[in-house]
Amino acid sequence: MANGGGGGGSSGGGGGGGGGNSLRMSSNIHANHLSLDASSSSSSSSSSSSSSSSSVHEPKMDALIIPVTMEVPCDSRGQRMWWAFLASSMVTFFGGLFIILLWRTLKYLWTVCCHCGGKTKEAQKINNGSSQADGTLKPVDEKEEAVAAEVGWMTSVKDWAGVMISAQTLTGRVLVVLVFALSIGALVIYFIDSSNPIESCQNFYKDFTLQIDMAFNVFFLLYFGLRFIAANDKLWFWLEVNSVVDFFTVPPVFVSVYLNRSWLGLRFLRALRLIQFSEILQFLNILKTSNSIKLVNLLSIFISTWLTAAGFIHLVENSGDPWENFQNNQALTYWECVYLLMVTMSTVGYGDVYAKTTLGRLFMVFFILGGLAMFASYVPEIIELIGNRKKYGGSYSAVSGRKHIVVCGHITLESVSNFLKDFLHKDRDDVNVEIVFLHNISPNLELEALFKRHFTQVEFYQGSVLNPHDLARVKIESADACLILANKYCADPDAEDASNIMRVISIKNYHPKIRIITQMLQYHNKAHLLNIPSWNWKEGDDAICLAELKLGFIAQSCLAQGLSTMLANLFSMRSFIKIEEDTWQKYYLEGVSNEMYTEYLSSAFVGLSFPTVCELCFVKLKLLMIAIEYKSANRESRILINPGNHLKIQEGTLGFFIASDAKEVKRAFFYCKACHDDITDPKRIKKCGCKRLIYFEDEQPSTLSPKKKQRNGGMRNSPSSSPKLMRHDPLLIPGNEQIDNMDSNVKKYDSTGMFHWCAPKAIEKVILTRSEAAMTVLSGHVVVCIFGDVSSALIGLRNLVMPLRASNFHYHELKHIVFVGSIEYLKREWETLHNFPKVSILPGTPLSRADLRAVNINLCDMCVILSANQNNIDDTSLQDKECILASLNIKSMQFDDSIGVLQANSQGFTPPGMDRSSPDNSPVHGMLRQPSITTGVNIPIITELAKPGKLPLVSVNQEKNSGTHILMITELVNDTNVQFLDQDDDDDPDTELYLTQPFACGTAFAVSVLDSLMSATYFNDNILTLIRTLVTGGATPELEALIAEENALRGGYSTPQTLANRDRCRVAQLALLDGPFADLGDGGCYGDLFCKALKTYNMLCFGIYRLRDAHLSTPSQCTKRYVITNPPYEFELVPTDLIFCLMQFDHNAGQSRASLSHSSHSSQSSSKKSSSVHSIPSTANRTNRPKSRESRDKQNRKEMVYR
Repeated sequence: MANGGGGGGSSGGGGGGGGGNSLRMSSNIHANHLSLDASSSSSSSSSSSSSSSSSVHEPKMDALIIPVTMEVPCDSRGQRMWWAFLASSMVTFFGGLFIILLWRTLKYLWTVCCHCGGKTKEAQKINNGSSQADGTLKPVDEKEEAVAAEVGWMTSVKDWAGVMISAQTLTGRVLVVLVFALSIGALVIYFIDSSNPIESCQNFYKDFTLQIDMAFNVFFLLYFGLRFIAANDKLWFWLEVNSVVDFFTVPPVFVSVYLNRSWLGLRFLRALRLIQFSEILQFLNILKTSNSIKLVNLLSIFISTWLTAAGFIHLVENSGDPWENFQNNQALTYWECVYLLMVTMSTVGYGDVYAKTTLGRLFMVFFILGGLAMFASYVPEIIELIGNRKKYGGSYSAVSGRKHIVVCGHITLESVSNFLKDFLHKDRDDVNVEIVFLHNISPNLELEALFKRHFTQVEFYQGSVLNPHDLARVKIESADACLILANKYCADPDAEDASNIMRVISIKNYHPKIRIITQMLQYHNKAHLLNIPSWNWKEGDDAICLAELKLGFIAQSCLAQGLSTMLANLFSMRSFIKIEEDTWQKYYLEGVSNEMYTEYLSSAFVGLSFPTVCELCFVKLKLLMIAIEYKSANRESRILINPGNHLKIQEGTLGFFIASDAKEVKRAFFYCKACHDDITDPKRIKKCGCKRLIYFEDEQPSTLSPKKKQRNGGMRNSPSSSPKLMRHDPLLIPGNEQIDNMDSNVKKYDSTGMFHWCAPKAIEKVILTRSEAAMTVLSGHVVVCIFGDVSSALIGLRNLVMPLRASNFHYHELKHIVFVGSIEYLKREWETLHNFPKVSILPGTPLSRADLRAVNINLCDMCVILSANQNNIDDTSLQDKECILASLNIKSMQFDDSIGVLQANSQGFTPPGMDRSSPDNSPVHGMLRQPSITTGVNIPIITELAKPGKLPLVSVNQEKNSGTHILMITELVNDTNVQFLDQDDDDDPDTELYLTQPFACGTAFAVSVLDSLMSATYFNDNILTLIRTLVTGGATPELEALIAEENALRGGYSTPQTLANRDRCRVAQLALLDGPFADLGDGGCYGDLFCKALKTYNMLCFGIYRLRDAHLSTPSQCTKRYVITNPPYEFELVPTDLIFCLMQFDHNAGQSRASLSHSSHSSQSSSKKSSSVHSIPSTANRTNRPKSRESRDKQNRKEMVYR
């Protein structure tokens, strides 16, 4: 009896679940108490025999009774019902499986029987004939229709159920998400109940958690029915994981309600629902990338397996083994089991918690095999995915009151550092713009460090502008602009341009109104941007073509050497570097610190002429104004460069200034004649209290404040118009030359009137052999040495020729252009060059001295060295090897007493445009005043006058005995290679390009200097318009659209409108050794020269081209010059200085150019006589002038070629 009670007590302790040692002791005491009561009752009511018999069988009956603890007084006998809960699940699973298999078997047998019967009936129909067959077909058809109707109804229900569970509709998605959420809720209820005994008595009407769990499972049952209806294969559906979860979790809940007791059991299987977490997130459009989906899948499988196994261990360890009467149980919480499973999977196994039951240990044996494999494969992959997650994969959060721009494209350490150095320069006034970089490759350590140094204004995000999701991350719709950087050193520039065009298309497709500034490498690819419907240059979209500007800068250096350096420094932000020593670097760096700015002019300037305001700004405000934005009567805005004195300043005029920082330019806006007229220190010119004229009217397009206008790029708020860069329209009263041009039916200019034009010529007509070139006396020409072959990328030589063929030059002033290079390459370029006059080709190589001597390189005005093969070499140091070798080759050449200019004249060889016997073609610029052909009043006219015995202008080259005296400009790709151009300089290899001697002298040009244009264009796109027109000779968006259509210039007849386009300023260099400014050349002040040139000739001076050793007291043989930008008023001049100036178009200069031969065999005395003439009547030699371009071309060819 005692033994039986003891056994029952042990098993009862195990059944209590989680009671510990004290609980098992309590159970044993309670079991003994029940045994004693049963024994005394039996002895009092029965005989001794029956009593002994009862005493013999009573322990066996007690062994089958499972006593319970005091906490679980379910009934008087204390029997547990865990088997009922488990049986409900097993019966549901196996019963349903049996029904499905039985249905499949019967269906198969029915199908086989019907198949056999069908064959028999078919045979009978054939035997009975057609009459019987017709009689039997009708009932069969009716039966088939009934079956079809039944099948259609079932199919509809099945399809509806499939749609509901597949999340194809909003209702379906809501249902799927709801089922998952309720499953997680049921799992949470299990976590709560796991702190209670495994089995306990619970009243359904009083237990709140049981009610909630019941509601959840009713919903799961309905969802199970939907899934069953929608399943195509019912057997596989019955064996699915989700179905098994429902079998072992839903039926026990209904048993709990019936028995008023709860069994924790297999409710932990709800954790397997976590496997569907990835699908749910995809339904909610949260997971979009493959890596994120894979990561969530791995995590959900790992966690669900972990939690499910922990639940099983918790069940068996707190219950014990059934064959041990549940006496070997141990009390473990669910979270201790979770800990046990983790240390088991990781093979650590501390031993503080372990399984004691046989079931638990057996499970651990199998689980450690699968768990270890899963841990070893899943965890490293999860860590790898987390580690590979984009470090810069967040989203940009816009700061209120602060703009941001997006920079994309070619993002490298070099491009970003150059961009930030210029964009965030301290000379810019109040840069309150945040820069967001977007690139699909994460930055390296150096670039990351650069971003961290500018973390207050720079953010980086990893992504692609071709992905709309990434565009949304960087808030492109609210960005002020998007800047696209190009790889200037790529091997395939067309492919790089195509990539940037695709970026523009993607961005414009996402947000058509965004302002885009993109870099382009090839000029012909700009036409593709015009195909984008939302591309609108009037609204601020700009394409900075590096080839166009690079070759334009080089072309301007052919007209005024050093101009490329000056212009490049003007739009680059550079800090002032002070040097105390009296060296050329001191004056050069003082000019380098100047930049180009815009600011509104004060109302005190209203009504004054441009030269007057320009002089006042220079003398009093220490500002150099070179252009204004002018509004015509029809409210159209135009940018006028150095307009004449007939133009008056209007209210709200925007001026373009050259100054050292933006604060200085504010003086033009604050200037008040009443308050500042007697102030001599410009720093004291600040805002005064005088009432100013309010000229920012609502109807005017320029209603922005100066600062806002500068940030937004000038006239961006004017959709109907955009700034056009041109000189002020003259009155269309044709002069003599204009009348003559309009009378002729020859097309001399292109259809816009901006460039000289001729009929297309075949390349064979312009090719010169070496012998023909040697017999041709070339002088004052431009030699272009080009390296390229049939496979080289085109560099766009049209952009080099167009500025040299601008229509604001007269035909006789055009310099002849001779290309020396591979004929295969030049044939590919010729299609864009065949409409320009005075172009010749010498097939050969620039490294051949024979070819260079044949084109008289010692008599040229400029030698340009270009290469189309630079980007095909991986080693950056070797990218410029051809250009460097050609430059050194020319410098090492020696020339004997060959035929010079004067000798050529005396012997009858007259190079085009260089006949010194005629004052029209003489080299030195003189000044005189003649009646204007446009207005009838006296305006300054620039006329060429011969001054024998004086130093000629830079436009004419003296005989050069050494190649070091030849004017050259060399294009470089790699900035550091500039050290190899000059062997006698002392530049450090690490010196920045703008500080090197070749760049300061204008003999080297690198495309990297154009990077600063991105920042300058963003802050004020009018500056880009100004620079582009200055260096391209007058290219306009209209002309670009025309070239995009025809890929060539189209000739046009001369009309007053097209001829008026010639009336625009051009850059020139004037010598101080002779002419009207000779008195200022020896020790005079630059300010006096500035005022005299402006007042007398409407000529605007803006820089000096000075000999490098001019500051030395001892004579020097060095002919190198350097650039001084915007010198101060008191700057002392020297006689050898050349002055950069903006000249007005000379209407009368071409009237006396009757022919270029005039007198090819004229005597020396007649030459001297004509050289003394200081003025030329406007009608001189009109009768001898050819009437057409063809006649002049024929005459030129006669003079150029010696037969």
